[in-house]
Amino acid sequence: MLRSMFSAISGLKAHQTKLDVAGNNIANVNTVGFKGSQTVFEDTLSQIIRNGSAPQGQTAGSNPAQVGLGVKVAGISTNWTQGSAQSTGRSSDFMITGDGFFITKSGNENLYTRAGSFDTDGVGNLVTPDGLILQGWMATLDGTIDPQGPLVPLRIPQGQVLAPVATSGAQIQGNLSAGATAAVAGPPPVPGTQVTSQIRMFDDLGNAHEMSVVMECTGTNTWSLTVQEAGQPPVVNALALTFSGTAPTTGQLVTPAGSTTFTPATAGYASWGGAVTLDLGGLTQFGGASTAAGKANENTGSALGTLESYSLSNDGTIVGLYSNGLRQPLGQLALATFVNPGGLSKAGNSSFRAGDNSGQPVVGQAGTGGRGQLSAGSLEMSNVDLAEEFTGLIVAQRGFQANSRVITTSDEILQDLVQLKR
Repeated sequence: MLRSMFSAISGLKAHQTKLDVAGNNIANVNTVGFKGSQTVFEDTLSQIIRNGSAPQGQTAGSNPAQVGLGVKVAGISTNWTQGSAQSTGRSSDFMITGDGFFITKSGNENLYTRAGSFDTDGVGNLVTPDGLILQGWMATLDGTIDPQGPLVPLRIPQGQVLAPVATSGAQIQGNLSAGATAAVAGPPPVPGTQVTSQIRMFDDLGNAHEMSVVMECTGTNTWSLTVQEAGQPPVVNALALTFSGTAPTTGQLVTPAGSTTFTPATAGYASWGGAVTLDLGGLTQFGGASTAAGKANENTGSALGTLESYSLSNDGTIVGLYSNGLRQPLGQLALATFVNPGGLSKAGNSSFRAGDNSGQPVVGQAGTGGRGQLSAGSLEMSNVDLAEEFTGLIVAQRGFQANSRVITTSDEILQDLVQLKR
């Protein structure tokens, strides 16, 4: 009878723990990045009433007679399944889809979290609501990121200025009509068919120059090309273009071979000190309409730019958007994975710290080494299933009630025993 009472007491304690865990799960049903827990029971030692024996000759063996001494909590395991996504529209809200933890810093200690609700502090650091600083790798001035380098606080350099870059390359692509008419000498002179295109270029000071590219038919399979800005002397004056008229290269540009280089460092272009390579390899001369058009090569010229906003790519790169239209990396978030995330110890505020059985963090970029993808403007919500938790509450309540009945029944039997002597 005493054994039954103590066994029931252990059952009360174990089911109380199960109630506590379920209550905590329900309390955090709307906590960002929260992972629910479940209670695992196991029996305790058993008292052997009679030992078992092995079969001998004509005698059969017997099983041991054992009476259990109750139940105990074997462990409280964390459910690491993915939580549902909630769209927020905030550029500083990040969600991990898959494995991995954001790395934050509290003093000299690294903590790990799935809660991706971040904001900026007074100096631009990305921080959690309780002030922990998000860790990653910052980009250099030219946008280069070294993911093998040490982790540093991620900061959004609001108002950062990008120095202007002079245009160093441009290209003209498309077709010049083989049916164009050539120029006729005068008097009066008749100009040939002209195809005009505009290319915006920038000098060393970031000043924009609208350069007109005029291609004029001068004869069979020949054109001339002039590049100049309105009111300024030409930087390319009547460059001869020759196209092949024989198979198998009919319609292909023969001269100049692919590209030409010019330097606008003349009167009117004093602030433009570098040479510009004009790529003509995309020009053809076939029948049909003329479609030739020019453009500056990407990333080879820009005006002065100021950081206006930022966005996040799936690999965790924070891309700055500048007033001059350029996009340049500012930094990259780091993610950490663990061999056994169940071994992490909870540090409060939706954070974890590395535990004795979690293994060391493996830090790297999102989308590599088994790490999940990142998305901005969304948060991972709690993975708590309310239907499951309420069912667990009922099971825990009934288990608690059943164990309490064992105690009252044992007490009644003891009372009957005491009353044997009147």
